[in-house]
Amino acid sequence: MQFAPNLSERLARARADLRMGLPVVMSKSGESALVVSAETLSAEMLAKLRASDTELLLAITTRRAETLKARAYDSNVARVRVPADTDINWIHSIADPADDLASPMKGPLNTLREGASCIARSAVSLAKAARLLPAAVMLPIENGAEFAASNDLTYIALENAEAEILSRSPLSAVAAARVPLEVSEAGRLHVFRPEDGGEEHYAIEIGRPDRSKPVLCRLHSACFTGDLMGSLKCDCGPQLRAALAQMGHEGAGVLLYLNQEGRGIGLANKMRAYSLQDQGFDTVEANHRLGFEDDERDFRLGAEILKELGFSSVNLMTNNPAKVAMMEATGISVDTRVPLKVGENAHNRAYLATKAAKSGHIL
Repeated sequence: MQFAPNLSERLARARADLRMGLPVVMSKSGESALVVSAETLSAEMLAKLRASDTELLLAITTRRAETLKARAYDSNVARVRVPADTDINWIHSIADPADDLASPMKGPLNTLREGASCIARSAVSLAKAARLLPAAVMLPIENGAEFAASNDLTYIALENAEAEILSRSPLSAVAAARVPLEVSEAGRLHVFRPEDGGEEHYAIEIGRPDRSKPVLCRLHSACFTGDLMGSLKCDCGPQLRAALAQMGHEGAGVLLYLNQEGRGIGLANKMRAYSLQDQGFDTVEANHRLGFEDDERDFRLGAEILKELGFSSVNLMTNNPAKVAMMEATGISVDTRVPLKVGENAHNRAYLATKAAKSGHIL
């Protein structure tokens, strides 16, 4: 009888290891590397990596490389050579833009041109999936599978795992129960859990929507600061409450609450982006300096949940045309786009203008 983890479970283990500062081993096409998150790398772990005479590499995204004026020889990753005389603070400063303005001269950075970059790409993608800064320290090693086994480390063979790292894990319905709400006593909460052990997502059903007709629907990404704290830096909290109120008024609707905080980069990175905004960068520029794209969310999650609940068409409450396009592309018909223009104030006016100008939101 075999009890070894399957590929999805092994990747979940790898994400947890990276968050704890532990290395994982990745291999492809005869090449192997010890991979550690740049964010959680400790001085002690760096010393262990340096005990080898092999040159260390720091994998960063092309977005971060553009900020640092580093040459990226691949479409989405750059492999920076780590100088032998640098300390952990240098590595952290390359990965984290917090002190970019105070210490702008970090280079010139020497980036690797030759060789395959597939391990570097997967390392950065795995760091993203772990909600860490998208940067990873790499130590090339021999015999990756043997090294992992002898050191009790998680081993990832990318021949099978490369696509899995970038894929979306299927969701399963876990539980549902009646929850009376302020907007409607006929509330019901459905919980969905991804098979890869990731964060759960929720569907709030108001009333008894007719599955044969378009349902009033909102895809709402979790926003701890806006939804719970009443932050004035965004319009998320007012949008959440306005959407639920309208569903309650009409007697039926579905709000999908997706755990994709900070446009999919996680709360810690969102706070880093806020700090960069305080330095004068807009929301898109802040994401790019961190090494992320404008929006890292996967709205296909919402379509999957709707289908699981028996819906095939919606009246979508959104100002974001990308959500409409995603719904249509994944088999959910959008009968009407319902504008949701609430929550503008002096603190978020520039943020909303950026969303309109750079992300195409209709405001």
